[in-house]
Amino acid sequence: MPTEVILPKVDMDMATGRISKWYVAEGASVKKGDVLFEIETDKAAMEIDSPESGTIANITGKEGIDIPVGDVVAYIYAEGEAVGAGAAPASAVEAKTDSKQVEAPKDKASAPAPQATPAAPEGEGVRATPLARRLAKEAGLDLSSVKGSGPRGRIVSADVQAAAKDGAGAAKAEAADAPVRAEAAPAAVAKGMSDEAILKLYEEGSYEVKPHDSMRRTIAKRLVESKQTVPHFYLSLDCEIDALLKLRTELNAGATKKGDKPAYKLSVNDFVIKALAMALSDVPAANASWTEGGMLLHKHSDVGVAVALEGGLITPIVRKAEQKTLSTISNEVKDLAARAKEKKLKAEEYQGGTTSVSNLGMFGIKNFSAVINPPQGTILAVGAGEERVIAKNGEFKIANVMSVTLSCDHRAVDGALGAELLAAFKARIENPTGMLV
Repeated sequence: MPTEVILPKVDMDMATGRISKWYVAEGASVKKGDVLFEIETDKAAMEIDSPESGTIANITGKEGIDIPVGDVVAYIYAEGEAVGAGAAPASAVEAKTDSKQVEAPKDKASAPAPQATPAAPEGEGVRATPLARRLAKEAGLDLSSVKGSGPRGRIVSADVQAAAKDGAGAAKAEAADAPVRAEAAPAAVAKGMSDEAILKLYEEGSYEVKPHDSMRRTIAKRLVESKQTVPHFYLSLDCEIDALLKLRTELNAGATKKGDKPAYKLSVNDFVIKALAMALSDVPAANASWTEGGMLLHKHSDVGVAVALEGGLITPIVRKAEQKTLSTISNEVKDLAARAKEKKLKAEEYQGGTTSVSNLGMFGIKNFSAVINPPQGTILAVGAGEERVIAKNGEFKIANVMSVTLSCDHRAVDGALGAELLAAFKARIENPTGMLV
């Protein structure tokens, strides 16, 4: 029997993935451990090795479409084994036999009399994969108007995505005064307005439906869960950063050369990461994560750094940041950010963490509140450093000031503890030479 090549689960929250690139062609000889294809999840791209040696055939996992975890995407035939023997249909990924179909009896005389079947709801009589049906429902498309490219005209996810992009197959809007279906009401109450209700608010043709990709869905799911299950509270204060800016300039000027480039180039965010990590060491009770069984008190400060990507964001983690030098943190963040944008991060490089930093200062944002990334207990939102007039010792002076806001999970970090952590951060950031020892 040929060996199945399945789409593996490479992320704990992964339900579907996409093959971004095949490295082997139909009929090629492969050895165990050879790279077969690259799988793209909502956060990373990983190379998948061959589970056995032999000839690869019946490649059904197409590039660029959503494939459920565990689906067979190809087969590997051993030496001497007839190619095609025991293999699933050529489109096994999206053309699995419909569970509602049964094999017709060979003996017509013994075949039971056909029974009347109730009329199927709109779109139910159309042959389509479960994924295609879900995407069509979310995009407001009428499946009966979508042309299928799968076996026997079955509609696959790529067909729905193409139809949504072209504006074809749009579901017919019901009259604006039509009553809301009773069965849809509970969902609308639980999840807000239904897609159908939202589409009714806009003139047909005045918008374009862009189906959500897996990254956007994951972000939306986690943010909703965080705000619904984590009791957030927020603490804000201003930090003077003149001493930090002066030290940063001096350190960058003194950086040794590596070829034509300096060995490091520190940013304000590098100081923020280090200061937050050291503050958590100063206030270890705040370096905590809530679980139902007990409080996790972390021994190290693993600081996530929010990185904006096209269509979403990811938070790669600087492990044991309290032990690392500013230059090491700086170079590590640059490497993590670059690989994040290429979706080359490993799962362990963005999962876990004890806190995070989200910095929008480069966009001129003065202050904001960030959403906690569970199971972390805190996240620090950093605004832009700017010149402000401040009062000190009865006199007015101009200083560079940066506003920060700490979001805390009240189950793990109480108000006074959060205030102590933020005060420790302010002390570190305003006296930056302490980060050098």
